[in-house]
Amino acid sequence: MDELHHECGIAAIYHFDSPTPSRLVPPSGPENVSRLMPRLLLDLQNRGQLAAGFSTFNPERGKILDTYKQIGTVIEAFRLNHQAKYDSIMKEYAGRAAIGHVRYATCGANDRAFAQPFERHHGCKWKWFAMAFNGQLANFTDLRDELLTLANYHLTRNLDTEVIMHYLSYELRKDERPDLLQVFRNLSRRFDGAYNLVFLNAMGDMAVLRDPKGFRPLCYAQDGPLFAAASESVALTNLGFQDIHSLEPGQMILIQDNRLRIERYAPRQTPSHCFFEWIYFANVASTLDERSVYLSRSALGKELALQEHQLGRVPLDDDTVVVPVPDTGKAAADAMAYELGIPSVEGLMRNRYVGRTFIEGTNRADRVRMKYTPLREVMEGKRVLLIEDTIVRSTTLKSLLHHIRERGGAKEIHVRVACPPIVAPCFYGIDMSTVKELFAPRFMHGERITEEEQQAMAKELGAESLYYLPVEAVARCIGFPDDRLCRACITGKYPTATGEKLYQLAKLNHHNGEANGRTYELAAAANGVVKQ
Repeated sequence: MDELHHECGIAAIYHFDSPTPSRLVPPSGPENVSRLMPRLLLDLQNRGQLAAGFSTFNPERGKILDTYKQIGTVIEAFRLNHQAKYDSIMKEYAGRAAIGHVRYATCGANDRAFAQPFERHHGCKWKWFAMAFNGQLANFTDLRDELLTLANYHLTRNLDTEVIMHYLSYELRKDERPDLLQVFRNLSRRFDGAYNLVFLNAMGDMAVLRDPKGFRPLCYAQDGPLFAAASESVALTNLGFQDIHSLEPGQMILIQDNRLRIERYAPRQTPSHCFFEWIYFANVASTLDERSVYLSRSALGKELALQEHQLGRVPLDDDTVVVPVPDTGKAAADAMAYELGIPSVEGLMRNRYVGRTFIEGTNRADRVRMKYTPLREVMEGKRVLLIEDTIVRSTTLKSLLHHIRERGGAKEIHVRVACPPIVAPCFYGIDMSTVKELFAPRFMHGERITEEEQQAMAKELGAESLYYLPVEAVARCIGFPDDRLCRACITGKYPTATGEKLYQLAKLNHHNGEANGRTYELAAAANGVVKQ
């Protein structure tokens, strides 16, 4: 797997005024419910490791709304390995409501200024707010250019999170306390793309909303007077919530005046859930939109087994083993091996403590060597069916195959991919925005991959064979109809107008050999704007 990432994870928690606290609150009581936020974010760490932070509400302190954020993982940012420093942070930012964020950047620099939540200070309490964002606005450059035509607006960070913050500020500019439902209705008419949001202001109002297409998952739960929401269900489950729901696309949860209500802020549309959530991004213990991540990946493995029987390329005898690329390939590999009646072995051990550490002088091959240790004891002299969740850029996989053969002693390597070929960029928050960077388009000449093209890919990677799952397998395994999933990266068909527009630009730039830089940046340059 070529270190595929997407834009972040969000969480929110709120304890209502109540004579009986929730059983899930910290021992210090409801006024310290913000102490639960690092635990929520830890279970969303798979969605971003560059920065973490939270904003908390406490009407008893001078800074009614206050934000803490730092570069690093949740453990690093909140100093969870240093009791005194962690307690100091929790004491200073104690509150009965909080929103939180873990970040991976598809754009913007890796420094604290780009970490979320973003907070906008104001003397008027309903204009003083913090917000955090999961997704990516496909029409970011259009929104930015429109914003900059307004008198005296300026962007310091030049990314979609800041644009959202300014558009929110503009909607809150009047002297009367706004109807937050109407505020987000107005914004939904402007935004194109993926945008799950958590919002908290100095009045103690909270909003949690999922974009009208439902690209990214968003779950919520209540335990008595305690409410929480998170990008994935596992974060709520591990906190102790039992009755967990997925927020419908185009809906928002609004908490005001000690009352919660669920409202539709955007017209109902056919959803476009990102299929990558089930096959790669989400924690395997999560359930998203009533579909289990684990069971979806297991179903992909069964599809691989059926395909393997039909291919008949590899003898299924004592010399053949199934090896997953950890960690996301394991569920598919185990299910495939069970169906084929051959062993699934952990031939690759992953070093989970390397993280995103920078070590000077290391090339890609060295990084693969640091990250994975092939077990010669289980692969030497074997035919290895290597199960990969997907192939995006191929550079990491090519190096990994070399190590499996040289260090692991495999006599044959047959790559099986639990996903169709990635043929088009993503403009909704996954870090692959140009055609040039993708592996499959270099070999494919039609809409469906051929036997010859897959063999050419295998030769390029250094494998005896390579086969992908067909496009139609994705919907079958997740359990949604085709038209309820965003499969743009495997079909080239985008669910929003701006996504289609950017894809045409990406293809044009690739054809002209001008694909140096993200498509968003190329779009900006085409409009005469240079992106920092």
